[in-house]
Amino acid sequence: MNKLKQLIKELCPNGIEYHEIGSVVNYEQPTKYIVNSTEYNDNYEIPVLTAGQTFILGYTDETDGIYNASPNNSVIIFDDFTGAFKWVDFPFKVKSSAMKMLTADESIVSLRYIYHIMGNIGFTSSEHKRLWISIYSSFKIPVPPLEVQSEIVKILDNFTELTAELTAELTARQKQYVHYRDSLLSFGSDVPRIKIGEITNVFSAARVHKDEWTKSGVPFWRSSDLISFFNGVDNNHGKAYISYELYEKLSAKSGKIKKGDVLVTGGGTIGIPYIVPNDEPMYVKDADLLDIQRNDKLNSSFLYHYFLSTEFRKYLANITHNATIAHYTITQIKDTPVPVPPIEEQERIVSILDRFDKLCNDISEGLPAEIEARRKQYEYYRDKLLSFEEVKA
Repeated sequence: MNKLKQLIKELCPNGIEYHEIGSVVNYEQPTKYIVNSTEYNDNYEIPVLTAGQTFILGYTDETDGIYNASPNNSVIIFDDFTGAFKWVDFPFKVKSSAMKMLTADESIVSLRYIYHIMGNIGFTSSEHKRLWISIYSSFKIPVPPLEVQSEIVKILDNFTELTAELTAELTARQKQYVHYRDSLLSFGSDVPRIKIGEITNVFSAARVHKDEWTKSGVPFWRSSDLISFFNGVDNNHGKAYISYELYEKLSAKSGKIKKGDVLVTGGGTIGIPYIVPNDEPMYVKDADLLDIQRNDKLNSSFLYHYFLSTEFRKYLANITHNATIAHYTITQIKDTPVPVPPIEEQERIVSILDRFDKLCNDISEGLPAEIEARRKQYEYYRDKLLSFEEVKA
């Protein structure tokens, strides 16, 4: 930081010149780099990219029309409809024409500096129109001397490299978690497999009509609420509630959801579990979520991890593969066989998998929390370092 302040003081004491980004950044249409076939295979070498969140759509064996990016010849790919962008330093092809390849006039501006500037601009759009020429290229950005740009890039890249290292660590731990989970939850013939319905009660909620929803009261969960919680994001459908009076009336018919029960999605993305954390009132949408009542023979956390195992996911795909829209019904849940080792062994397995789960998924303590903290730190310093006083005319 001290070196950067000194450079600014020496090289641009009167402020920084601002230029339209289109005057220092060149764009290329993607036409000759578009993949011909979407028959992707992970065994192929060349990635097919999108500037959106997915980034790598798959891999192709096509050898013509490859954009030969490299660490010494990097490029920014820009989604011309959304404003999303990605830094690329390896050979690739693209999926569609809705993209621009951006390079910089390196005699004036560093492309890596432009990458950080674009993050600072933070522009996104939901309008279905080409953005680069019509809007984005006209944005004015500070263009300090190259020595200042270089120092800013060095500081900000330190943050992005640390985040990348943490992300790589998280990926490795997630793979390790899957390996141990599937190993620990694979049992031989000495461990009985018992249908869930023979161990405990499974019930579905009584129907709640949409006009019975309220803005407060007892939380009313749909499958989208559970999936959002599972993914650590807010439900973009918003929250729903029902009155306490309706809750008491309906739960008297169906049964009350209690601490330690396992809710399972029966519609949408099926078979995703959730352990009810307390006895506070909650109600669920019929058929969307099904309640497996807590039972002393089957540890709830053991069942939770089993529902995420490769063995169970294969079983679930097999019993629902003929359905146009997949559902996991109350009858199917009751008929689902699960391994039931001694409760002590279940608890031992849970203790191991819970530690992995916290490390990989806990947004308050695990690696995701550390990654989020570093991301916010990067954004703070990026916004601070890229705010300049414009040179006076």
